[in-house]
Amino acid sequence: MLILYRLIIDVVCFFAPIILRIRIYKQKEDENRYKEKLCIIIKKKPQGKLVWFHAASVGELLSILPILEKLEKIKEIKSILLTTNTISSLKVFEKKIKSKKIIHQFFPFDKDIFTKKFLSHWLPDLVIFVESEIWPNFIFNIKNRKIPLILLNARITTKTYLRWKKIPNFAKSIFSSFDICLSQNKETEKYLRNFGVKKIKNLGNLKFSSPSSLSSKELNENILKIFQYKKIWCATSTHDGEEVFCAKTHIELKKRLKNVILIIIPRHVHRCNEIVKELNKMNLKIHLHRSKSKFNRDTDIYLVDTFGETQKFFNISKSVFLGGSLINHGGQNPIEPTRIGCSIYHGPHVNNFKEVYSYLSSYNISKKINTINNLKRFLLKDLSSKEKRNKKLKKRINFMGQSILKNIYLEIKKFIVTNK
Repeated sequence: MLILYRLIIDVVCFFAPIILRIRIYKQKEDENRYKEKLCIIIKKKPQGKLVWFHAASVGELLSILPILEKLEKIKEIKSILLTTNTISSLKVFEKKIKSKKIIHQFFPFDKDIFTKKFLSHWLPDLVIFVESEIWPNFIFNIKNRKIPLILLNARITTKTYLRWKKIPNFAKSIFSSFDICLSQNKETEKYLRNFGVKKIKNLGNLKFSSPSSLSSKELNENILKIFQYKKIWCATSTHDGEEVFCAKTHIELKKRLKNVILIIIPRHVHRCNEIVKELNKMNLKIHLHRSKSKFNRDTDIYLVDTFGETQKFFNISKSVFLGGSLINHGGQNPIEPTRIGCSIYHGPHVNNFKEVYSYLSSYNISKKINTINNLKRFLLKDLSSKEKRNKKLKKRINFMGQSILKNIYLEIKKFIVTNK
């Protein structure tokens, strides 16, 4: 199976320059740094102990920020290497991380020769893969070099588990290579045990311990002046078709409410132009976040076309619709808006976070919706109410998050201090 995997990767890498060029054209790659994915490394490794984190994209990167903040204060660690896959994660890195101790690189293709070159260059003392990042060549070569390897905030969905189950021996050899798997839920813990992983700790979802919310005061003052007179609801991490669904809901809300505005934060910012085209057909007045034109009071849709600013808008919203849930995508993580005290609405497809949604549903914080009328009915109640957001839930979630963060930090610290 490993031979077949390596053959497939070699074929992909043969066409990689063409693939990357197409992605650059589509603005999905950084034109100046795409060669890092071909393991062309320019930056030098600093002297001393280096810890390497790999997080796929924005969500995983944001989840480990509290851990990075704690680890960079440990004297034994001289530098932290952070690799990600996406251009959106690079932009968030540049905006959120100011420490000179943390170095960013794009994750190279998992080609055997690339992984050996990468490890020989950076010589990590500890490697931490985040959530679902399973790359066989890297994992086996890390194990061969006897470098401690952690799977942090591990997440395996039922769909992913069934795929791995088709190649059980290969799956067991991969997952057993981790020195410890820190699972984010019971489902993942069960699947890891089925793959023969012996050292597993279910310490909870690290995303409950996200950094403190960005202040809404960081928004433009003129925009805030208009927002303060509005009844605001937010649709975030939306995918194709979900923006139209929310826009139609908004049209229905306008029949009953004055001064209502919808903030849309799409999952993929590069879709903003096509979103505008779709919404213009509905005669809705749209304002782009990056636009320099005047923000009119009669704006219907405020479309956020930037990365890493979602929390600012959660701070001024009372109700949030989580995308990736009306389509069969598996849903998006509701923890971030929940920590601020927002009410959560989602479609029927939330398998990726069913344990989190189940917890929130038990406190009547999240609700499943299937139709426009269904969502309209809940939002009318929310936006008409004078009650503030759920402070009790916010306090409970934050306390839980700090406990999770502390326990995970202590587990990682064992490997750094003792290196075993």
